Amino acid sequence: MFLGEYQHNIDPKGRLIIPAKFREDLGEQFVLSKGLDGCLFVYPLKEWQELENKLRSLPLTQKDARAFARTFFSGANEAELDKQGRVLLPPTLRNYAKITKDVMVIGVGNRLEIWDLTAWDKYNNESDKSFEQLAELMGQYGLDI
Repeated sequence: MFLGEYQHNIDPKGRLIIPAKFREDLGEQFVLSKGLDGCLFVYPLKEWQELENKLRSLPLTQKDARAFARTFFSGANEAELDKQGRVLLPPTLRNYAKITKDVMVIGVGNRLEIWDLTAWDKYNNESDKSFEQLAELMGQYGLDI
């Protein structure tokens, strides 16, 4: 399980050090993809395969399902850590998430998210205001914290 947040920098070659706490659960190979809210998602291979199976079960006759699967799969890249615990973030994904140098790597249960630090600060400040409202809404789904 991935928990917590860690600030890091992208080096000039586009490499990011994955926090040591996350490396074992992430595994040797994993998948980087476009995320929601302007971040990148990082899935351990097993989690990615489960998600991939669900996406493949979507009906191809539904235009929205095709569009989502197309965007999600085309924006994904297999990745691995180098000996220093770094991952190369492809330029297309860095551009998508507007990542230049300073990033926040956060644990979100079954995946990691990589955010541009400024975007994370903005999102985090806005979401803090509505966290209590969101917690109340989650009660509708049976989640009481």
